[in-house]
Amino acid sequence: MAGHHFRARDSTLRRHRPAAALLGLAVSLAWGCASAHNYLDPDSPRYAGGPGDVRREPSTDGNLRVVTFNVAYARKITEAVAALRAEPLGGADVIVLQEMDAPGTASIAQALGLNYVYYPASRHPKTGRDFGNAILSPWPIEASRKVLLPGRARVSHQARAAVAAVVRVGGRPITVYSVHLTSPWGMGGGGRGRQADAVLADAEKSPHPVIVAGDFNSSGIGARFRAKGFEWPTHKVGHSAGPFSFDHVFVRGLSPSPGKSAGVAKAGPRASDHWPVFVVLARPGS
Repeated sequence: MAGHHFRARDSTLRRHRPAAALLGLAVSLAWGCASAHNYLDPDSPRYAGGPGDVRREPSTDGNLRVVTFNVAYARKITEAVAALRAEPLGGADVIVLQEMDAPGTASIAQALGLNYVYYPASRHPKTGRDFGNAILSPWPIEASRKVLLPGRARVSHQARAAVAAVVRVGGRPITVYSVHLTSPWGMGGGGRGRQADAVLADAEKSPHPVIVAGDFNSSGIGARFRAKGFEWPTHKVGHSAGPFSFDHVFVRGLSPSPGKSAGVAKAGPRASDHWPVFVVLARPGS
């Protein structure tokens, strides 16, 4: 019943299914029969670091700013840095990135003066480069890990993994997940639902407030998170990838900051086929 409910709610994707199918066919033809090399060790590869000589001090206004951004194969790092510096994204407390490699993640972290952790899920057959998720913050990042997600993409057999870490904000621990579920042409809605369930099962173990953010390749998967007690502050932010609302933030044990907002940041430089999505939360204990 859960899978059926998910498919029924994913109305935006259903309306655009012919376009998605054609795009999926084009992607398959372009890649031929190449398969991804998957990193199935839950502990590695792992890349982490600090801001170097230029450290950005965390904000002290009682708000917790969260940004999720799919940077499209980490190709436009300079533009991504400029977008993340611009309003309303500048000064974010937590940034989660998708489709990253290690050099791109380190470059963004150093340019913005942030700590970071990055785990690739695979080496992508299209680019030959590592492909995975990252978490960045001016606050200390602790106890990071890779969460392997079930299933493989059609044609490329590419695996996906979420990145989880404890970010200590003002001395209080928050468990953060950077998530990128398989695309609609790589896997059906039921497969993405099972991947979301794997993230939810992992988050269930956390005794801390939880942030799950990223590219879910679905506009209706939030029903699964709400059923597990998560709030969905980005529910009505609008399109973040072409006609689709794919990029979202879910929170448990946290609430939107009174009078603040969530949205899609379209004013900055175009660094990707996705726009960044942000939300302003109330900091725990503030």
